[in-house]
Amino acid sequence: MPKVKSLDELRKLRDQVKDDISTRIETGTTIIVGMGTCGIAAGARETMHAIMQELESRQINAHVRTVGCIGMCSREPLVDIEQAGKPRVTYGNVYPDMVPRLIEEHLKNGHVVDEWVVGRKTTDDIGL
Repeated sequence: MPKVKSLDELRKLRDQVKDDISTRIETGTTIIVGMGTCGIAAGARETMHAIMQELESRQINAHVRTVGCIGMCSREPLVDIEQAGKPRVTYGNVYPDMVPRLIEEHLKNGHVVDEWVVGRKTTDDIGL
């Protein structure tokens, strides 16, 4: 990232970041990566970087965020995909080499990769 040398440049950068975040949130797609100590030890940081690179290379807008440990340490790295109007899907043992298939099948083609799923949650499950 270039150095910001003036208040105007900082304002422009802020506006660009705000626009980017708004676009990602408005797409209705959020990818959540478990980044607790167990997830990081299992390779979650590398998985998250692979996800971000894959999204960028395919020009897919999605909001990527991290969470702490949820207690399924043996299934780390964990990746959840939430899309508007669809169940939240949790994938387990997701490593960087799996990311292209995950993005292609789940985000692009709309097909859950069943053999990697460790859980699903609908809004009905939480009483909404």
